[in-house]
Amino acid sequence: MSQLQTDPPVGGTLSTIRALAPNLAPSERRVADICIARPKEFAWWSAADVAEHASTSTATVIRACQNLGFKGFQHLRMLLLRDLGASESRVQDASHTKDSIGLMQAVFGEVAADLGGALTPLDREAFDQAVEAIADADRVLVVGNGVSGPSASAVAVRFILNGRTAEAPTDAVMQQLTARHLTSRDVCLAISDSGLNSLTLQPAHAAKEAGAIVIGVTGYARSPLVELADMGLVLGGGTGPWGAHGASATVIQLTFLIGLQIAVSERRGGSAEAAAQTLEHVIGILNHVSTS
Repeated sequence: MSQLQTDPPVGGTLSTIRALAPNLAPSERRVADICIARPKEFAWWSAADVAEHASTSTATVIRACQNLGFKGFQHLRMLLLRDLGASESRVQDASHTKDSIGLMQAVFGEVAADLGGALTPLDREAFDQAVEAIADADRVLVVGNGVSGPSASAVAVRFILNGRTAEAPTDAVMQQLTARHLTSRDVCLAISDSGLNSLTLQPAHAAKEAGAIVIGVTGYARSPLVELADMGLVLGGGTGPWGAHGASATVIQLTFLIGLQIAVSERRGGSAEAAAQTLEHVIGILNHVSTS
C-alpha cells in the first residue's frame, strides 16, 4: 500500500485506518484493530507493547503502520496523540452542553472535523477515472438502498439539473431490471456505506455482467462492493462522540457525491448553461401546474 500523500487532517487518523485496515494481512489487521479499539492506549504504547496485545511481532507492527500509508509506528503515534487531544476538547465541550443549541453546535463541530479527514483514503486516480467515465457515459444508473438510498436519489437529481442524464429507481427490483439493460457505454454508480448491502450489490452485479462500468462509493476498502467495482471510491467515516448516530457518515457520503457531480459537470463543460436551461424548464412546469 502506498504512503498517504498528506497527513490525515485533525480527527481523520482513525477513520483512515478503519477504511484501509481490511486490506491488511491477518496479523497486520490485528494491529489496526487494536488501534481502532484502544486508540488512547495505542498512542502511548511502544511497538513491543502493541505487538504483545496483537499477538504478533514488532516488525509486523511497523509493517502494518507502513501498509496503512504512514511513515512508520512513531508517525502513527504522533497523529493519534494529535487527534486524541482535539477529540478530548470536543468531548469536554459536549459534556458541558446544557441546551439544545449547544448540543447542535457540538454535533456540527464533530461533523466538520470528520469531513476534514474523509478524503484521506480516497484513491485520486480512481476518482479521476470515475469522473471521466460518468461524464462520457451514454447512461448513468445510480443505485443505493437503506440509508444510502436518499443520497443516490439526490445525486441523480443533481446530475439531471446540470445536464447529465441519470436515473435512480428506488425499487430494488427495478434497479436490477434497469442494470441488466445497460451496455459497455454505460455506468452504474453503486452507493453503500458498508459495501455489504445485497440490494445494492445485486444490480451492481447485473450491470457488470451487462458490460457496464461499475463505480462503487463506500466507507470500507475491503468489501464486496470494492471487489466488484471497476473503480472503488473509499471514504473515511466519523469517529467522534456521535459516531454511533451516523451523523458524519451520512453527511460525508452526500457531500462526496455532490463533489463528484460537480467534477463531472466541470469535465463535461457547459454545466452553468445546462443548469440555467433546466431551471427555466422547471419554472415553466411549476407555472403550468399552478395555473391548471
